[in-house]
Order: sequence, then C-alpha cells, then structure tokens
Amino acid sequence: MVRIEKTIFSNKQSIPWKDVLTYSKKYEGCTFVNRIYGDRIVFNYVSASEYASSSYSKKLRGVYAKVKANLVQVLPELIESASNRRWIENKADKHYKDASKGWYRYDVFFEMPVKSPNDQEIHWNRYSGTLVVRLNDMGMFFYDVINIKKETSTPGES
Repeated sequence: MVRIEKTIFSNKQSIPWKDVLTYSKKYEGCTFVNRIYGDRIVFNYVSASEYASSSYSKKLRGVYAKVKANLVQVLPELIESASNRRWIENKADKHYKDASKGWYRYDVFFEMPVKSPNDQEIHWNRYSGTLVVRLNDMGMFFYDVINIKKETSTPGES
C-alpha cells in the first residue's frame, strides 16, 4: 500500500491544477519499472499534462480532487506497485497514434491521512484507482490515474 505522507494540496474547493502540473514535471524523462510485470513505463511531457488537465481531473470535486492532486507525490511508487494488468484496445480516434497498440490498465491502492484542524493525524483513508498506460511503437507511457474510490474499512481499522 502506497502512503501519501504529506498533504501539500489541502484545499478541497479549488485545486491549483497548474501547481500539480508543475510538480508532476519533475518526473519528465523518468522511467519507472513495475515490480510485478517488469513493465518499463516512461513519464514524459504528455504524461504531466494529461495527469493535471485530463477531463477526469477537471470533473473531480471535493475530497477526490484533493486526493488526486496529492497523489502526484507518489506516482513513482504507484507505478512500481500497480497490479492486475489488463490490456484494452484503443477505440478513440484522437489516440490513433499515441495509443496505437492500445492501453494497459492496472489496479492501484494507496492511503492518505485524515487530520484534525490542529494538524494531528486522526487515521488513514484507503483508496483504489486505475493506473492508465498508453502503448505505441515507442514504448509504454504513463497516462493518468482514474476511477479513484475510497475503500470501505472494517470496524476497528484505522
């Protein structure tokens, strides 16, 4: 389980997506290797832009927007630990070239702290999501994290 230790984007009402984009640019040119499948996934300039300005990101509100914005801090760990890889055929004309060989989707799991107003940690909320990777003749490229959902916890769990 990947942990987002620090909440750097804390406003649930108005996420500064330009700041998220700036943060994500530090991964440009990096290649991350998935521990389960050995997939070498490249994070490029398109990856940074898509993560921060995708239609999925623009639709997010409240806690899910806050979670996705803060998830940018642990994208390398998320890619490395992703599981349940499955291939999806590319069906969108707009991705004819950049995803000419389709898409991989992986399951990802992570947690984020819930803190009190005085910044004391209360507990960790667990989330799941779908890591999307596009495939083409040049390789595998990080695309986005979508379908973020809070996991239900069992009583007594923190």
